Amino acid sequence: MAMTNNKSDEFSARQQEIADIARVLSHPARLAIIELIAEKKEIRTGNISDYLPLSRTTVAQHLEELRKIGVICGSTDGLKIHYCLDQERLKWMQEIVSAFFKGAVSDFKCSCD
Repeated sequence: MAMTNNKSDEFSARQQEIADIARVLSHPARLAIIELIAEKKEIRTGNISDYLPLSRTTVAQHLEELRKIGVICGSTDGLKIHYCLDQERLKWMQEIVSAFFKGAVSDFKCSCD
């Protein structure tokens, strides 16, 4: 059996949640999808590739990542899925990330400036 050096369970749940958020938001295509859905309020799966330089397959992969962390939710209409942003989840993400940075920001003047 291969041994792994995965120590993520040694970090707090909050640190792991923020890392998951950062990982998913680290791709510009996912940011573009979030912005597009925010602008349109609701959009069908197939229509996203009409607005972005992404194939439908690529869009589906990015939507899956966004769905996993709860940024988007969808409802099925026949063969199409209508996506919208989960506002409560976005507010929670904003709060947890803001709280993290609030705890890191200070008036301390670093000597490396």
